[in-house]
Amino acid sequence: MIAVAVQREDQWPDTADWDDLALKAVSQAIRQTPFGDLANEAVTLEISIKLTDNEEVQSLNATYREKDKPTNVLSFPMVQPDMLGALANSDDGEVLLGDIVLARGVCQAEADEKNIAVEDHATHLIVHGMLHLLGYDHETGEAEAEAMEAMERSALAALGLADPYKPAATVNEV
Repeated sequence: MIAVAVQREDQWPDTADWDDLALKAVSQAIRQTPFGDLANEAVTLEISIKLTDNEEVQSLNATYREKDKPTNVLSFPMVQPDMLGALANSDDGEVLLGDIVLARGVCQAEADEKNIAVEDHATHLIVHGMLHLLGYDHETGEAEAEAMEAMERSALAALGLADPYKPAATVNEV
């Protein structure tokens, strides 16, 4: 079972059911990985998602990544990647996989740039963050980045969302 706790700051719009959106994004992300069966196990996988402002994300980014600037999404895994295969054997039936934090201003600016709804972009960022919680990384090499992007595309397609990595058509291409 998957349990997602969403904490939404006021600056995030009321235009979406953020709890439902987050649960669907997390569930699809998990299903695209070799850990997909975990979604059906008796163990409860807990994920915390915070929708906050640029300032808080900048502070977290500076503290934990030594990058003093806001970013779109941060992930804080609580389980080592080599332990993920044994989660179904949890003694207490609950496992905190980690935290995902999104920055409202950065997310909105990127959504505007892509000409998509902030909810759709946030869905992509939650999928992306969830894959990081499961040990996937796009900064260790091109093959890893491509594998992670393929999982993101599959998850988003299952949610009815467009490929976020496909270049937008230019006026000359239309």
